[in-house]
Amino acid sequence: MFNPKLVLIDLDGTLVDSVPDLAYAVDAMRRDLDMPEHGEDAVRNWVGNGVDRLVKRALTGELNAEPNAELYEKAYPIFYKHYLESNGVYSRLFPNVEEGLKFLSDTGYSIGCVTNKAESFTLPLLEAKGILKYFGVVVSGDTLSVKKPAPEPLWHAAKHFNIEPEDSLMLGDSMHDVQAARSANFKVIAVSYGYNHGIDIAEAKPDAIIDSFLELKSLLK
Repeated sequence: MFNPKLVLIDLDGTLVDSVPDLAYAVDAMRRDLDMPEHGEDAVRNWVGNGVDRLVKRALTGELNAEPNAELYEKAYPIFYKHYLESNGVYSRLFPNVEEGLKFLSDTGYSIGCVTNKAESFTLPLLEAKGILKYFGVVVSGDTLSVKKPAPEPLWHAAKHFNIEPEDSLMLGDSMHDVQAARSANFKVIAVSYGYNHGIDIAEAKPDAIIDSFLELKSLLK
């Protein structure tokens, strides 16, 4: 059982399956560059580390390769334009997410969203999916000078509520979420679904793993 005062939640892969939006933008970008489309299945393996890295993966077809700098500079604004168009259009909440958020809210927990997604995409996506109202603070990838797995975004959110890290919990889907939580002295629960590049999240050794937000009811005091 966990007894936090604050629950921080990751966005992509935890709350929202945003791959359909991202895949649309990736393929539209590649069409504009006279390159063949990748399709949603390929993009699903590349998300989770911010759109800058996603664009690089979309250009190279590899997780950690660096594309030609001139090509990247040309491609990024094209992707950005298409993603602004598709953000929130094709994405969907994972099952039971809104029920879980309502439980957290009704039970009195402070709730924040901490994501590596830029604010220009984060807030419209949360609004489009109808869940922005649940979050007392939203820390995006460009709110601070560092992103997860650095602990500072988590500390920033906890400070907003005047809650100590040891009274806080991080809920996410990736190695970066677990690493950030450990560095910030948060407890951490991972979801079994989401985006982790094919690696079993159990390897990150979170404090608990859940298949659904509904399981929070039996884990939180």
